[in-house]
Amino acid sequence: MAKSHIITGLDIGTHSIKILVVRKEAGGSGFEVLAYEQEPSFGVRRGVVVDVSEVSKRIRSVVERAENSSGQKIETVYVNLSGGHISVIPSHGTIVASRADKKISQEDIERVIQASQAFSLPLNKEILEVFPKEFIVDGVKGIKEPLGMEGVRLEAEVLVLCAFSPYLKALSEAVLEAGLQINDVTISPLAASKAVLSPRQKELGVVLIDIGAGTTGLAVFEEGNLIHTSVFPVGSAHITNDIAIGLQTEVEIAERIKREFGTCILEPSQRSKKIKLSQAEPTLIFSQKMLTDIITARVLEIFNLVQKELKKVSSQTHFPAGVVLTGGGAILPKITELARKELKLSAKLGKPKSSSGEDELNQSVVWGLVLTGADLEEDTPAFGKGIITWLKKIFRVFVP
Repeated sequence: MAKSHIITGLDIGTHSIKILVVRKEAGGSGFEVLAYEQEPSFGVRRGVVVDVSEVSKRIRSVVERAENSSGQKIETVYVNLSGGHISVIPSHGTIVASRADKKISQEDIERVIQASQAFSLPLNKEILEVFPKEFIVDGVKGIKEPLGMEGVRLEAEVLVLCAFSPYLKALSEAVLEAGLQINDVTISPLAASKAVLSPRQKELGVVLIDIGAGTTGLAVFEEGNLIHTSVFPVGSAHITNDIAIGLQTEVEIAERIKREFGTCILEPSQRSKKIKLSQAEPTLIFSQKMLTDIITARVLEIFNLVQKELKKVSSQTHFPAGVVLTGGGAILPKITELARKELKLSAKLGKPKSSSGEDELNQSVVWGLVLTGADLEEDTPAFGKGIITWLKKIFRVFVP
């Protein structure tokens, strides 16, 4: 009988903390959802843990409910990291092949990846992961898998993902204080991309935009490789705050207005429409145009930040697979139409293939964490699970 794995993803967001517990049969492709729970998040600001004890308390609460729902004891989790402190650095490594027969070995590949990280980092910054873009053997570029090839000089073009050490430490402490071990840490936009993008989209060239409450994550792929990623400290909660200020109402009422009446593009028939909300105190009366203008201004700010990041990528890069929008902020009606207009690319919503229910767009990160865990646990020996080690980071470089 095939052995099954229990895999748990823990998405620590600005608005909520989500946990997903699934069972996966070894060698199988399907998942059985054992529990999905979420808890309002406090102590997280713009994707960053700022109050370790408060976040830890919330994690314990959501874990307890997930244990009751699933009937499983949860001890280890795959967790996300977010925030504007995340950055990427392109780098280059060069070595001479070590074997006498001039065939490139796995050791050579690991050495050239290590050589690509031989640069100075700012204080309090550390390397999270390294993503090879291509290998070069004796001057021949565009090689994806150099293992076993003959050559003397091996080079690697890589993307180095870095994070601010104190923020990573605060995240780790919050999870550990909740009585959990961390199997692996993945930044939110990469987790979301794992859940909603297909290999073909990544091969063609695609832009993922994950709009959360406090942050928006960006991940750009071409020829199957990650070529850029970034996290902006602005998200859908800022739209809610803008509505609260513009309509002079409470944040809770502003959130309800956004969900019930919000849109990114005003239809001609709505230009003179008035909305009356008698449940508010005092009664609110405002125009649909005013509400749409407030929402659109903030969404355009997010798309402008995306455009600035895309300009950092080579001007020769095109994205036939267009833009894929996900995250809770992507629920806004007409957001894909606005994305097409502003980014000059095709646009659609991206939902995790395995999820279900009304909360699908909001589950991208937590599903991505589970899928990441499934890939790692298929290939990682049992003694290597439950700890983050340098050896594991080296291994992950070669996970497709």
